Amino acid sequence: MTLNPAFDFSVDKENKTIRVKREFAAALSLVWDAYTKREILDQWWAPKPWKAKTKRMDFREGGHWLYAMVGPAGEEHWARADFQSIEFQKSYTYIDAFTDTEGNINTDLPSAKWKVNFVSKGSSTLVDILITYADLKQLETIIQMGFREGFSMAMDNLDELLRK
Repeated sequence: MTLNPAFDFSVDKENKTIRVKREFAAALSLVWDAYTKREILDQWWAPKPWKAKTKRMDFREGGHWLYAMVGPAGEEHWARADFQSIEFQKSYTYIDAFTDTEGNINTDLPSAKWKVNFVSKGSSTLVDILITYADLKQLETIIQMGFREGFSMAMDNLDELLRK
């Protein structure tokens, strides 16, 4: 049986949000681990042919994840997720921002608050993500940077990884 996973991507300019819903044919514990463990994140977070490379990860409230998206020619784009709240296998929130290699935030690029929710649906898991921006300009900038396409590709990477 082939599962055609849902990928819902919606933009709400009035509330400066992006909502992404994606269902995976895997148990909640596996999907949770894929989102919260550096060794698994590095296998799927970047859209191919890019790769994710974690420099530091401390998945706890007050901790952070510093990582790079590494392109095929070796170029690196750094980002940081500062974890605010974590409810084990249910949800977590973080502030996402572009940075330099040391994790210093680049205020010229968009930053957002992510709320990632996990819902068990028996043999599958729904991931429901709400991304909130401080202003409409940041939201529009991230969309122009190809966020929808890149994130969709990363989700496909995770789907492929979970089938192994």
